[in-house]
Amino acid sequence: MRRSISISSKAKSFLRRNLMERGNSGTSPSSFSICDFCFSRRAFYSGGSDYREILRNGIRYMKLDESLDLFFHMVQCRPLPSIADFSRLLSAISKMKKYDVVIYLWEQMQMLGIQHNICTCNILLNCFCRCSRFSLALSFLGKMMKLGHEPSIVTFGSLLNGFCRGDRIYDALSMFDQMVEMGYQPNVVIYNTIIDGLCKSKLVNKALDLFNRMDNDGIRPDAVTYNSLISGLCNSGRWNDATRMVSYMTKRGIYPDVFTFNALIDACVKEGNLFEAEELYEEMIRRCLDPDIVTYSLLINGLCMYSRLDEAEQMFGFMVSKGCFPDVVTYSILIHGYCKSKKIEHGLKLFCEMSQRGVVRNTVTYTILIQGYCRVGKLNVAEEILRRMAFCGVPPNVFTYNVLLHGLCDNGKIDKALVILKDMQERGIDADIVTYNIIIRGMCKAGEVADAWDLYCSLNLKGLTPDVWTYTTMMLGLYKKGLRREADALFRKMKEDGILPNECYV
Repeated sequence: MRRSISISSKAKSFLRRNLMERGNSGTSPSSFSICDFCFSRRAFYSGGSDYREILRNGIRYMKLDESLDLFFHMVQCRPLPSIADFSRLLSAISKMKKYDVVIYLWEQMQMLGIQHNICTCNILLNCFCRCSRFSLALSFLGKMMKLGHEPSIVTFGSLLNGFCRGDRIYDALSMFDQMVEMGYQPNVVIYNTIIDGLCKSKLVNKALDLFNRMDNDGIRPDAVTYNSLISGLCNSGRWNDATRMVSYMTKRGIYPDVFTFNALIDACVKEGNLFEAEELYEEMIRRCLDPDIVTYSLLINGLCMYSRLDEAEQMFGFMVSKGCFPDVVTYSILIHGYCKSKKIEHGLKLFCEMSQRGVVRNTVTYTILIQGYCRVGKLNVAEEILRRMAFCGVPPNVFTYNVLLHGLCDNGKIDKALVILKDMQERGIDADIVTYNIIIRGMCKAGEVADAWDLYCSLNLKGLTPDVWTYTTMMLGLYKKGLRREADALFRKMKEDGILPNECYV
């Protein structure tokens, strides 16, 4: 039997605290070495199987604890496993999205003198990017090259993907150009990464330029390329260009898939063209494409927008019958539809059903329900939901508070609104200009114009800049009190600040 280690519950607890519960914070423990731990204990490996067999057949089903067990076993084997074996394990942990765990284990391999190759280096660099630790990623790229590990197309792909995911599209473009200058030929994955990043950054024309360059370089676009462009064109309101792109991809033998149809349906719903969205859904069925949770959620949202709630609920039931179970987004959409139509009881029923189905309610879901109760004037219930929300560990955000404050101020409960505002600040949530616009409007509506003026005058001290709604609300309050001179002076200040009056004032 192979000699190895069996991790004590105390050690596992330590690792869980230092690695698993840290998420991807970017901090790894420095006071504890796996080397120290491994060689301070001698016992039998409880895995019961050779590590090669596990890496070959069972790695995709492993949990994090089991992966750590296997790592500790592997570093004690003599001779040591190959770097390819370690790469398989690190890659599996990376797929669990435990990026800091991978970084830490990589460091321990270095301490044990295990030589890395380009594959393990790429895994580590990808983890840095996934943690948004770009300075470390770039620094490590330089270190790789000094150690003689020539970057591969996979290396650059990780960096480009990291920049795009981190909303650093111009850094991604710069890296792309540097990569080409160094003699690397971008493949379809590289092009797709940049094109998708450009589309998500609303730089669709640049994405189309890169698409043409891709074609000129002899790189054949795939369904992912077209889907990114179609989605980008749809989100930019360029519906005709999107449909032409669908025709173009079909002519080239690449047929629309579920993602393509979802992008088109989303555009139709946003433009208020629900009939065409439903036609696209029917076309999906004719093409034997199974709608997914995104498809159903988009259609339910469109039906709710037109107050076709019975049909939305039917669609909700139909997706369940097809084995496509609603998630928190789908539930939130339908709850919002009911609350918007003041059918709060139906919304609450769905809200309760979520926990029964094991769907975790998030900040958006609670906020929607709070807004629903504010709409029907049940402010005490709305406040109770806010308390329940905090009790359940779901953090309210500034929008949650703004919704409740709006309901309170609209119903003349200014004193209560100020109590809620104080609670918000005590929780460390910074009020924004919308928050103060709501309070100022409520004060003016209640005839407390002097208090509203004091609050308006304090905005600069709070680091906030009045917007058109702040000025408009304050001016209307002053006019209603007969303070025309003060209102006119505020109007002049608004124009001096470069803010144009809105139609509410005009």
